[in-house]
Amino acid sequence: MALSSGVLSATAHVPRLLSESAPANPWFSWSFVQDNSADILAALREHVILTVEAMVVALIVAVPLALLAHRFKWLAGPVIGVAGVLYTIPSLALFAFLAPLTGITSRTVLIGLVLYALLVLVRNILAGLEGVPADVREAATGMGYGRLRMLWRVEVPLAMPAIIAGVRVATVSTVALVTVGVIVGTGGLGNLIIAGFNNQFYRAEIVTASALTIALGLTADLLVAGVGRLLTPWTRRRA
Repeated sequence: MALSSGVLSATAHVPRLLSESAPANPWFSWSFVQDNSADILAALREHVILTVEAMVVALIVAVPLALLAHRFKWLAGPVIGVAGVLYTIPSLALFAFLAPLTGITSRTVLIGLVLYALLVLVRNILAGLEGVPADVREAATGMGYGRLRMLWRVEVPLAMPAIIAGVRVATVSTVALVTVGVIVGTGGLGNLIIAGFNNQFYRAEIVTASALTIALGLTADLLVAGVGRLLTPWTRRRA
């Protein structure tokens, strides 16, 4: 899960500014985008990789936790409680706490992003599974479905809309939180945002990176929503 080394740190990055005849500090500058396209693309690539990695790892952790909490009801409270406590920790404090333990690497940011995504994912997966009507379970039992078969053939498909909703929220929030990773030097587009502040509040750099972050979040949300529609074709027919 190594990230591109081409992304400059927030303190080292110095954009090539516009010519003297152009406005000194515009809100947007196409010349800035062209002159710094390599740095922008590297930051965007790092942002996408961190987001994808965090969501994959978070799902790998969240799905078993939610299934265990669904199987053993007494686990639901502790699992949601611990995930809730982790979610309330300020992101700056969490990354600062992890840095001495994991080093100033992308691993620090990845762990923080996974911890923040767990609450949304576990809660939505569990809510979806618990929301399956009791008469549906009884009908499946009457048809000879065992516990495992009922889970994968009945409960998970019916819970899929709630699961997808959780993945959408977690993905968009992860896109936003990646920028905070700049405090340990791995913040994707956040590196450019901080660099703009450090470079005499260069607005073109700040706005460009911010707009790309918003666009990335919207794109990711639409992609997850599209996957959700593919996985739940019966909801389209019902509509």
